[in-house]
Amino acid sequence: MRAIWKGAISFGLVNIPVGLYTATRGRNELKFQMLRDSDLSPIRYKRIAEADNKEVPWEHIVKGYQYEKGQYVVVTDKDFERVNIKSNQMVDIREFVNLDDIDPMFFDEPYFLAPEKGGEKAYALLRDALKDSGKVGIAKVSIRTREHLAAVKPNGNALVLELMHFPDELADTKELPIPEKVQVGKKEMTMAGNLIEGMSDKWEPEKYHDEYKQALLKLIEEKVAAGGKELPTEKGAKPKPTKVIDLVSVLQQSLNQAGKKHGTKKETAKRRKAA
Repeated sequence: MRAIWKGAISFGLVNIPVGLYTATRGRNELKFQMLRDSDLSPIRYKRIAEADNKEVPWEHIVKGYQYEKGQYVVVTDKDFERVNIKSNQMVDIREFVNLDDIDPMFFDEPYFLAPEKGGEKAYALLRDALKDSGKVGIAKVSIRTREHLAAVKPNGNALVLELMHFPDELADTKELPIPEKVQVGKKEMTMAGNLIEGMSDKWEPEKYHDEYKQALLKLIEEKVAAGGKELPTEKGAKPKPTKVIDLVSVLQQSLNQAGKKHGTKKETAKRRKAA
């Protein structure tokens, strides 16, 4: 794996040389091409200048910042390099906080941190100290011309740098039509608690997969086999919102279903142990 960024982790007077590595493979989404409907000819996009509607080659394209309407200043690669702040080549840890105190909404994208030559011992020290403390390091780091808020967290034998949102990047729930006070009966609360307990299980991420993608691939294969012809529409039943008067009965039905599934899981587990 190739490092996408090299620098150092800084906390106090300690500097640990590290490389930054991608921790996710990206979304493996199906890619679609825009086509003309008459002959399925692929559509191309051109870079057209607004002033004269002429196509612009890449070598004549620059980055500009609009400081007033219609007024731009060009920013070059050298300009980006001139922005000299500590987080440019540094994961600059400003403080350590309890992981449980951070709202998960702040976390955005994870990266792996690996030690560069000479940084192995200090890397292990920070990793193990974070594990023992239950804390994470809150840092500033610049990646691809932008400064990020980030958390340095232990993950097994590795350190993870998880990019975070700044507070002003998160929308406020006050903007949503959410009722502040709703009276919920004790019976419904008890049944809902029992349902959650009945549906609780150990986190096993490998159980989950992209069902929509699989169904879409199946549909595409069927269309290819049909010579591209339109397939008959299958009507799916849309879920209806549960009415207040039906809440108890729906919860009870859900509990019954959860009990059956939970019982099946227990029986399967017993058979595995017996085997």
